[in-house]
Amino acid sequence: SIQDIISLPAVQQANLILGFVANNEIRPLATYANQRQVPFINVNLPNDGGVTNNPFMVILNSSLFTHCEGIYKFLQRNYSSSKVVVFRKAGTQEDRLKNYLTDIEKSTLGTSLKIKYVTLSENFKPEQLTPYFDSTKITMCVAGSLDEQFARNLCAQLAEINKTYPVQVMGMPTWDGIRDFDRKEYKDLEIFYTTPFNPTRTDVTSEQLNTYFKEKLYARPSDMVFRGFESMYRFGKLLRELGPNIASGIGEKKYKVFTDFDIQPVLLDKQKQQLDYFENKKLYIIKKVNGAVSTVF
Repeated sequence: SIQDIISLPAVQQANLILGFVANNEIRPLATYANQRQVPFINVNLPNDGGVTNNPFMVILNSSLFTHCEGIYKFLQRNYSSSKVVVFRKAGTQEDRLKNYLTDIEKSTLGTSLKIKYVTLSENFKPEQLTPYFDSTKITMCVAGSLDEQFARNLCAQLAEINKTYPVQVMGMPTWDGIRDFDRKEYKDLEIFYTTPFNPTRTDVTSEQLNTYFKEKLYARPSDMVFRGFESMYRFGKLLRELGPNIASGIGEKKYKVFTDFDIQPVLLDKQKQQLDYFENKKLYIIKKVNGAVSTVF
């Protein structure tokens, strides 16, 4: 159990905790880290587990709210004068996404986006989508749901509509794992999504990892291999440099391997001015079209 792990001498003597964790493990590890005043790096889960007032927890895999912030700012920079349509389905999760975007719109400086929210029926048809497009200009659509089946259905229909009306679609961070978008039913549709981890695998270190796995393990390294490697390297180097004072320098932009982490303090309640935890705010905007993946921001 996680309590057994925390009680191990190696953990008790540690100045740094890196965790590939489950939801129910975030809070006990964060509580322990806070008591001992050593950083706890939540490497994989994009949520805070209900932890607050804990300056020793760091979330590397950015939260859904941070992704919504990144999406809004990207659209604001590139589509400020265009119509943006958020297609969604009915649901609690979808309402939360809409509330996030609405809150971000209120607090973000600059020209607000022209956003229209459209709630689709469960078995929606292309004719429910076409009234929102213009044959003379590109319409940016946002998928306002984390449901992957909704994503596949929406994009398949948008790809068909794209033959007549120019369309682009901004998806959710979960789209990083949808391999179906390489198939012919999504041909020529420009699909965008956000990710907090650099997906480029052309540098020397990536090639060395790929070669090692191929020759020694007869396999391909997963994304979690790259994430674990760079987390251990980056924070391990900081620990070696700063020792017990690592908590004060956890956000330093040193020892990059693949990803440009931007670790920032999070204050959930601005009125309290209470530092609740740290989070990686750096997001990459990825474009996928006809199976080709590129980083656009």
